[in-house]
Parts: sequence; structure tokens; C-alpha cells
Amino acid sequence: MTVLTRLSKLAIVVALASSIGLPWALLQSLAWTTMLADNLRTSALLDAVQRTFDGKHPCVLCKAISNAKKSQSKSELPPQLKKLELFNPPARIFFIPAAHFGFVRAANPPGSSLAYPPLLPPPRSISA
Repeated sequence: MTVLTRLSKLAIVVALASSIGLPWALLQSLAWTTMLADNLRTSALLDAVQRTFDGKHPCVLCKAISNAKKSQSKSELPPQLKKLELFNPPARIFFIPAAHFGFVRAANPPGSSLAYPPLLPPPRSISA
């Protein structure tokens, strides 16, 4: 692959990841990992895990992530709900019966409009 195709694929991956909120998830994972390591220095494993994920003891990074998420969601425009109209309103269809059903004869019978008459007698086959 060329460098351009690799860069374009990388750009697409980064755009998709940022659109689903992956940077916030990565930062939150980093914050939890740091909190767990700090809590393990002072307490046992079970207590450290409980203190890390209980939500009552957020670190500075957790608070910053929470504030940034809140400000980001406030700055976005609220979604506008619109009624989706796929079809036009139904129209009334009227069937009007014909007064007379007659047969119409063709002006020219089939085969009468040939540009030239058929060959008489029919041509002999080459193999005979």
C-alpha cells in the first residue's frame, strides 16, 4: 500500500474513534489505572479496587473529564425531532365504467404491410 492510502485509512479510523467518544474512554481508563495504582500503595487490593470504582473518591483527572464531557454536551445543538413523511397523502382513485366495449378491427391484417412480397417459389436449400 502506498503512504497516501495508509494515511487516509488512519484518518478514517481516528475520525470514527473520536466520533464515538474513544478519547474520553481512553482518558478515563488512564485515570482509573492511575487511581488504582495510587490506592494500592496505601491499601489492600480489594479495598483499592472498591475505592477506585465507587465514584465517591474521584481524582483530579476524573473531575476534569467529567467537566469536559458536560461542557461538550452543552455546546452541541439539541436534536430537532421532525416528522418523517415518506409518502404523499393517499389520493382517491375512481374507476369509471366504459359505456361501450366493442371490438376494433385492425386496419391492415397481419403481414399485409410487408415492404416486399415473399419470394415465389421458396428458395432451395443449399444442402439438397
